[in-house]
Amino acid sequence: MPQTHRTRVRTIEWNNGRVVMIDQRLLPAREVYRVYTTYREVARAIKEMVIRGAPAIGVAAAMGIALGVRSLRREELRREFDRICRTFAATRPTAVNLFWAIERMRRVYAENQTRDVETLRLVLEREARAIHEEDIAANRALGAHGAGLIEDGTTVLTHCNAGALATAGYGTALGVIRAAIEADKRINVFCSETRPFLQGARLTAWELKKDHIPATLLTDNMVGHFMKAGAIDCVVVGTDRTAANGDVANKIGTYTVAVLAHRHGIPFYVAAPTSSIDLSCPRGSKIPIEERDSREVTHIFDRQIAPSGIKIANPAFDVTPHDLGLTSSRAPRRPPSATRGFSAPIAEDAFSRRGGDARRSSSAPDVRKRVGLRSTGADDDRRASPPRWAARLLSVSAEGRVEVAVGARAD
Repeated sequence: MPQTHRTRVRTIEWNNGRVVMIDQRLLPAREVYRVYTTYREVARAIKEMVIRGAPAIGVAAAMGIALGVRSLRREELRREFDRICRTFAATRPTAVNLFWAIERMRRVYAENQTRDVETLRLVLEREARAIHEEDIAANRALGAHGAGLIEDGTTVLTHCNAGALATAGYGTALGVIRAAIEADKRINVFCSETRPFLQGARLTAWELKKDHIPATLLTDNMVGHFMKAGAIDCVVVGTDRTAANGDVANKIGTYTVAVLAHRHGIPFYVAAPTSSIDLSCPRGSKIPIEERDSREVTHIFDRQIAPSGIKIANPAFDVTPHDLGLTSSRAPRRPPSATRGFSAPIAEDAFSRRGGDARRSSSAPDVRKRVGLRSTGADDDRRASPPRWAARLLSVSAEGRVEVAVGARAD
């Protein structure tokens, strides 16, 4: 019987009124845990990328808000609570999990603001800890389902870090890989270094090595070479925000990998907890893209690698459009009517392409529930034929229900 794979990484914890998190800026050279006692410290940690990854940022914000109310008197609560929430909302603009967690904390506050201060503090702390635990459960459920889409002997490419370090634990994209290994599948991993912050080299490679998962580190510009050589069987990435039409904002370079996967007929999977899906955002062009400090490009570990005075662009994310086959797990049910989607309801089975031939994937037993994707001018009763190329977005709700939507672009 397969053994449960227990990741050795602890990303963030609530510990007796303090927030403890691993300083991801120092990995892999040093494993240092920071202890925070004020909400401003936690907000600064998010801004400065002590902690990063959309789900982990959401958890940190919730814990930071709970931390912020611990020292407030009743007469300060109403004014200061809103200030605390706005402080966290201003830290990083792209990851929707941040705003989702803030809104959850706001709702709990609104529902309990007439209660005594101590009770209010306790319910906010309880909600923050629930967000933490729900994220771990969601990652495990998502991983278990996604593992069914990865065959034994597969070599998987992942970009950036969507592992335990990017979440409350276990990971989204790496959670799929971990779950496949738990199912006794032989999996090899290629991870791209992910310039300029090197999350793939510093964090994903570190996680994989720590958990004894076979892995090879590539520079970002090697991906096309290895795809063309047939060395990569599928791609699994995470998402920081997914729009209602299925456009995916993820770490810069994801779009490049998706285009290369499409060119070489390689299945491309996006693993997303529903907390990262923003149905209020109609399309990817509406997702705010964070522009980070130019020093991240010009320096590596404080050593300058570019000439002084050169103009620098440093967007932290890019958007992979849904017409590459990416779809949202919830948007297909009732997306905005103006949203341009695929031309037909989604087929009952998942499909993949290997060696140029589209074929039904026998490793996706849980996707036979028919899911429709409404689009302008589409016949909602028409069944989709097997696509020449398909990508999938795997998603899981806080309650652990997993859905898979399959989209395709027939060339």
